[in-house]
Amino acid sequence: MTDRQVFALTEAERALMPTPEEVAGYREHGWYLSRRLFSDEELDTLQDATEKYYEGHRDRTLAVRPPNLAAWEPAHGPVQRHNDYVHYESDAIGAILRNPLVGAVAALLAGAEQIRVFQATLIYKPPVPEEPSNQVPWHFDRHYWQTCSSERMLTAFVPFRDCGVENGTITMVDGSHRWRELDTGEDSSRHFARRDRSELEALLTENARFNGQEVRKVPVVIPRGHVSFHHCRTYHGSGANLAADPRRAVSLHLQDGDNHYRRYTRADGSTVVYNHDVVVRRAADGLPDYADPEICPTIWQGSV
Repeated sequence: MTDRQVFALTEAERALMPTPEEVAGYREHGWYLSRRLFSDEELDTLQDATEKYYEGHRDRTLAVRPPNLAAWEPAHGPVQRHNDYVHYESDAIGAILRNPLVGAVAALLAGAEQIRVFQATLIYKPPVPEEPSNQVPWHFDRHYWQTCSSERMLTAFVPFRDCGVENGTITMVDGSHRWRELDTGEDSSRHFARRDRSELEALLTENARFNGQEVRKVPVVIPRGHVSFHHCRTYHGSGANLAADPRRAVSLHLQDGDNHYRRYTRADGSTVVYNHDVVVRRAADGLPDYADPEICPTIWQGSV
């Protein structure tokens, strides 16, 4: 796997970029729904590759298993599946996710000249409405990226098919990325999967009240091939899949070129460790290198 060194858009691709008004809307609301960035053929290939992945195919595996790795396997049963590092472990998946169009859109939204992959998580939400794991509680991604220096990181949510309310699409809390965060004394780096859903619902309400705001929840209806982007501080979640088929998607977490590792300690003095910290190469200063091209490849470089 190598970085693409030359990035350019055709005129047709430029027509798919967000307008200045849409970029301003992203910065006001904290999320953006793109034009069509993936073809049917690409998404069919992506789904086929993920089926092989679920069957056990790997082109490579991580040299070290990180401490908080999401790694669904058949023994876990019909829960919502999460698998991290799919862009690294599968060449076919990685090739599609390194779409320069996605990187160019992210660069415009973030106001950055370089966009790198930060993480890619494969998600499979089975059509089992009563399964508790199918409901993703309110959270924002920056909580789990405390070892990152950047406040401009963002996530591209890439569903494989039309994604709407019935199959549990991603839902944003409009404008929440601009809220000041209420300090509750809790360990905010603890992943939502390890926290009580009602606790997180109450925390959202409390944060909104602290900011003098209402909680405005916006389900994002995403046509096939389109991508939903959200800011790293935008509260979001998703409901149960009420459709007959599974909801398949990838959460493609993205970092701007300025992002780098920073040491972050909890109130109790312990150091936060993100999975990358035991996976990526070391920089010259001996710290984890979030620009490691094997784990965090560049998908856009330059002006848009």
